[in-house]
Amino acid sequence: MTLAVALVLVAPCFSAISGTFSAMAEAADRVALVISMSRYTTINPLRNTPADAALIARTLEGLGFETETLNDATLPQVKAAMKDFAFRAETASIALVYYAGHGVEVGGQNYIVPVDVAVENTGQLPQQAVSLKDVLATVENARQLRIVILDSCRNNPFPEPASSAVEVAAVAGTPEVNTAARSVVPARPEGAAPALASADTAALPEATRGLKRGGLAPASPERGMMVVYAAKDGEVALDGSGDNSPFATALADNLRKPDVEIGLMFRQVRDEVMALTGNRQQPHFYGSLTGVPFFLAGHQAGTNPAPADKPTAWQTLAPDQEVQLAALAGDGDTRAMIGLGYIALTPDPGKFDPKKALDFFTTAAGKGDAEAMYELGKLYEKGIGTKQDVAKALDLYRQSAEHGFADAINDLGFLTYQGTQGLERDPDKAIALFTRAAELRHPQAMFNVAALIDDGIVPGKTPEDAARFLYLALRSGVEDVLNQLTTKPTMFKPQTRKALQRLLAENRFYEGAFDGAFGKGTQRSLRLAFGKDG
Repeated sequence: MTLAVALVLVAPCFSAISGTFSAMAEAADRVALVISMSRYTTINPLRNTPADAALIARTLEGLGFETETLNDATLPQVKAAMKDFAFRAETASIALVYYAGHGVEVGGQNYIVPVDVAVENTGQLPQQAVSLKDVLATVENARQLRIVILDSCRNNPFPEPASSAVEVAAVAGTPEVNTAARSVVPARPEGAAPALASADTAALPEATRGLKRGGLAPASPERGMMVVYAAKDGEVALDGSGDNSPFATALADNLRKPDVEIGLMFRQVRDEVMALTGNRQQPHFYGSLTGVPFFLAGHQAGTNPAPADKPTAWQTLAPDQEVQLAALAGDGDTRAMIGLGYIALTPDPGKFDPKKALDFFTTAAGKGDAEAMYELGKLYEKGIGTKQDVAKALDLYRQSAEHGFADAINDLGFLTYQGTQGLERDPDKAIALFTRAAELRHPQAMFNVAALIDDGIVPGKTPEDAARFLYLALRSGVEDVLNQLTTKPTMFKPQTRKALQRLLAENRFYEGAFDGAFGKGTQRSLRLAFGKDG
């Protein structure tokens, strides 16, 4: 494949360069994995988690999610379910994991705890539990929205590695009921002090999802992903005295509300939980949502098809929804600020206010938002709402790239390869930028890196590497990738096409010969891998 063919597909931000991928295809699927753990044998069981999971699963199914539930699972069962879910999430527009059960932090890493856990101290837990990092990996490749919700204790029911013999024995014994805390603690030798209880838990009037303060550490998810904790650091997540926990009740209530943007919806969950618990439990959120606005329960007048691009998605919001954004922006929500910036750029004489957009993007960029830096750079590059300043635009793109924003990294790669906008031409640096953006699963960058490898321009890379990037670009949901591979497959060399066929076969999409000929069988497998019916 020639490099010129590859690069014409890139959509750089600078107006002097044309050519773009079409908008990301709308993946029909909303997928969810709902996990509950209740019948623990070596630590205190939890009463409400099965009912909580059932409530959330029903709610998500009512919102169009294809939902898989997993109750009282062992470690191998959890890992198998997560592997299957991660594969399905790749072609879903929204992927969500909800977990109700014990969760703890060990050595700076968070873990969810399966029912078959049997450890003597927390040092052994990483081998018998599932890390939050692995949970996040199951949703990270969803095409638009990625959410992990942990309705788990923010406390630690296990002894530390330096525990005494008495504490070790406490974990190994038979559970006994702790009526003061409405929880179950591991049994201990007669006359021994309670190894796991504390003054904090003894004072709690209802059951909690654990026994000792400590629990989950703050999460640091990648951009474009949100992690929701049922309780903030240092608080316990109450199991509840009714049929469901306060958090599950509030979450189900608010998920069903139409015309509420998802950013505001989670804040309403927080407020309801605090009201239900008398301010004893406050949900907390980590990470940030990106991309288009989402109304999970749709609009009362019916959900409209997704607009073709991100600015249009924000610009088509109803006035009352703009009011929601303004409230969120007033609370410092940078995603809401960016949305309002896009709205201010609506190509309508009554709404177009580039100075207002500049102000919103500037404020969000000042708070460290990489997308805002990128959009602000575009305004300076084109002189919209401000005096044109290409040097400042490039500086903003570099800042955005340093924060890991793939669009900025990819565009800097293109400009560096071309040597335009005052940048010195440097193919090696450009390839490094393209590769970095590709590793962040930027569709255009993945396609470009595949083309560069196919042309033999990237040292040390093989046709198998090119095929891997093509496969990932295909799974990302960009229609033009599918169209190029099905209508112009010979733009890639035979060895790359054969390697792609092998990769499709490894993932059970293809059963034909590895001959590099993209006939009907290969074409069907490409559509299946993309997420369409064959």
